[in-house]
Amino acid sequence: MEHAADGILLTDKGHGETSHGVVKKVKALFRGGNPVKVGHAGTLDPFATGLLIILLGQGTKLSQFIMSAEKVYLATVELGVETDTLDPTGKVLRTSHVPDLRPEYIRERADRFVGKIRQVPPAYSAIRYKGTRAYKLARSGQGVDLKAREVTVYSLHILAVDLPQITMRVRCSSGTYIRSLAADFGKDLGPGGYLLSLRRLKSGPFDVEDALPSSEITGKARDGFLSKRVLTIRDALPDMGEIVINAALAEKVRHGYQPVWEDLIVGRKRKTGIHPGLYDGWIKLVSDSKLVAIMKVNLEDEVSRVKAKIERVFSA
Repeated sequence: MEHAADGILLTDKGHGETSHGVVKKVKALFRGGNPVKVGHAGTLDPFATGLLIILLGQGTKLSQFIMSAEKVYLATVELGVETDTLDPTGKVLRTSHVPDLRPEYIRERADRFVGKIRQVPPAYSAIRYKGTRAYKLARSGQGVDLKAREVTVYSLHILAVDLPQITMRVRCSSGTYIRSLAADFGKDLGPGGYLLSLRRLKSGPFDVEDALPSSEITGKARDGFLSKRVLTIRDALPDMGEIVINAALAEKVRHGYQPVWEDLIVGRKRKTGIHPGLYDGWIKLVSDSKLVAIMKVNLEDEVSRVKAKIERVFSA
């Protein structure tokens, strides 16, 4: 039987599995012991594969921070076919002839999708529309009028052109729908298209190459499984700045105390050069190598007025 763990587990979700199914398999490792809360940061559709970050115990409190990170995907678009779901699981709406498009032309058109773009999320998505998940309404035949939203595509590299298929690597902001990107790209090229395959390669600082294949998450993997694979909640946010606080202050924070900036820099400003500008945004408060809390820090002017507020607290 596994011992409870707080942290994250990097998994490589297999084709055909649901994200919830991977969560259930991880939960099963705790069967017979104390119940452990398990979730994930960012759904992958069953047809998609790749990096799925599983949240364990207090790691579930990190969801918003991990999900907000940029992502990298390997995607294949098939031209000449459009489906209602924008992916291979949907009903074919129309087909069209695919002309002999030059790779140079395809790359030129791809550049139009780099930067801040507006895209309409797929009707078959988990976004809430009038209080209900959009995909539930779409499946029941009800119309879904989702509004366009701004996302950022940092880079889009065409890796291979084997018409009617185009394979590309996309680095994008959180909230970007690759299905919508594929469909829009297909329309821009002329014949339309849909997302044939998708693989998430990276999420923030984490890479699928370091992930455990979901097929290996079985009852046989229990012995020492978590201790070898799970990253602590402190290590789950390696790109977030941190400030070390003493044990007395850590105890106060865990009991609801909201420290002011002066509490954090007292006795340190001269020695370590801590300046609020270095921590504008989210910061970790750490004591005895353990994550105590995550604090939101905002600079209120260009001098030194700082507004700080505890957003998440973690038990010892």
